[in-house]
Amino acid sequence: MAAALEEDEIDNDDYYSLLNVRREATQDELKASYRCLCMLYHPDKHRDPELKSQAEQLFNLVHRAYEVLSDPQSRAIYDIYGKRGLEVEGWEVVERKRTPVEIREEYERLQREREERRLQQRTNPKGTISVGIDATDLFDRYEEDYEEISGGGSGGLPHIEINRMHISQSIEAPLTTSDTAILSGSLSTHNGNGGGNINLALRRVTSAKGWGEVEFGAGDTHGPLFGLKIFRNLTSRCFTTAHCGMQFSSRGIRPGLTTMLARHLDKNTMGYLQWRWGTQSSMNTSIVRDTKSSHLTFAVQLGIPHTFIMMSYQYKFQDDDQTKIKGSFKSGFFGTVVEYGAETKISRHSVLGATVSVGVPQGVSLKIKLNRASQTYFFPIHLTDQLLPSAVFYATVGPLVFYLAIQRLVIRPYLRAQQEQELEKQRESSASDIAKKKQEAEAAVLLMQESVRRIIEAEESRMGLIILNAWYGKFVTDNSRKHERARVIDVTVPLQCLVKDSKLVLTEASKAGLPGFYDPCVGEEKSLKVLYQFRGVMHQVLCGDTEALRIPKQSHRIDNDS
Repeated sequence: MAAALEEDEIDNDDYYSLLNVRREATQDELKASYRCLCMLYHPDKHRDPELKSQAEQLFNLVHRAYEVLSDPQSRAIYDIYGKRGLEVEGWEVVERKRTPVEIREEYERLQREREERRLQQRTNPKGTISVGIDATDLFDRYEEDYEEISGGGSGGLPHIEINRMHISQSIEAPLTTSDTAILSGSLSTHNGNGGGNINLALRRVTSAKGWGEVEFGAGDTHGPLFGLKIFRNLTSRCFTTAHCGMQFSSRGIRPGLTTMLARHLDKNTMGYLQWRWGTQSSMNTSIVRDTKSSHLTFAVQLGIPHTFIMMSYQYKFQDDDQTKIKGSFKSGFFGTVVEYGAETKISRHSVLGATVSVGVPQGVSLKIKLNRASQTYFFPIHLTDQLLPSAVFYATVGPLVFYLAIQRLVIRPYLRAQQEQELEKQRESSASDIAKKKQEAEAAVLLMQESVRRIIEAEESRMGLIILNAWYGKFVTDNSRKHERARVIDVTVPLQCLVKDSKLVLTEASKAGLPGFYDPCVGEEKSLKVLYQFRGVMHQVLCGDTEALRIPKQSHRIDNDS
């Protein structure tokens, strides 16, 4: 049932917006709004047959909205599923006598069952392609005298080559709700020498606290592999993993063991202890703190041959592109490396990042990474073996300039065109629905005329709130977008009809669902602009589609100079 609901087209009716109440509205608030709208739309108040028919339709819609929201069980179902949830046959899976909390729990159970069915239908492919580029000839060229002696020309182009490649791919095949098979493989080449391997893992979820995995592998460089991995939650704040393996080769059997203990130190901080025994034995401890705006890692490792200390920090900007800047420091027996970089979202499913690595004795490298859905493309570019300021400068500035140029000339125009296509498709698919909503809104405005006339007379008699003009839709205020056409509708009458005791209150919901309103620009950002008079003084306000609005307010007052 849940799957059917999500696959159906989403209904645009918002009962809360229709009644102009908060989603947390009490029964008294619902009843007051319902009575007000019933007085406006009651069919018996209209003698004209056409108006009477239109009033009857709107009255039934308001009655249905109140009927759903005033019943706790129906309201809980509507909050979770929407209007279609109340119309789906087979509601016996969730008994109507249950409490709203029980209905939500049942919904979550149905969600989990649907996810399990989806798992059985997908392979969850993941892949990585890495291409190593040697560009040291750009900065580490031989002296001209040596080139002349060896017969080389001093004016030739720098020699740039691909010196390594790595390709890996994995797929998951759910066998049952608790068993999964994972098939993975990789191919690597470096300076003309290469190899590959293939692995098969069988994972079983034994309980809510843990799972186990058996791994088999084979390759042309390391020989057959057999491994066993176990994960277990010890407490609600602590878990452990253990991985043991046996590598078979011409030199004999090489066993290995890795264990890790992790614990939640607080809400955002994890601590890890790891011990590894085998060909590269080591002990590692690390602390990872991840918050909404930052990510911090500190690690120390003692081992053979790698002993090091490492610290990294990442700052997350709270913008639409999910931009992150990062820096890290790592020092050990191998030398010292400092890295800094950034990454940003360039489309819905793509993230582009660049990192500059400066180290001794590694030199300077530029690493470019593109994540596209579950695929990763990695391009490490080695620029120089020395610490040259020119290499650091070009590695930092070059990618930034290139990205800004591509962003302005390619990515933004492409995303803008794609967005326009999606909006056009959305308009076409909802054209009939919008025409129906427009007809209902026009009918509602006709039915409001008599009530609005009385409200205006009452407000004028006490110098109260008079709505002079009100528009709803897309306004074009940016000079760079003057070529676009504003799409707005006049909602002066519907707003005046909502005035009560010289006050107008709109809740935090899309205003397209208010009586007398409809959506004039589907899929686009909308606003409400109101010009009103209170106590003989002009006021004006512009608010967003889902923003709450309360008038009159002193801050809306228009100065005499303007």
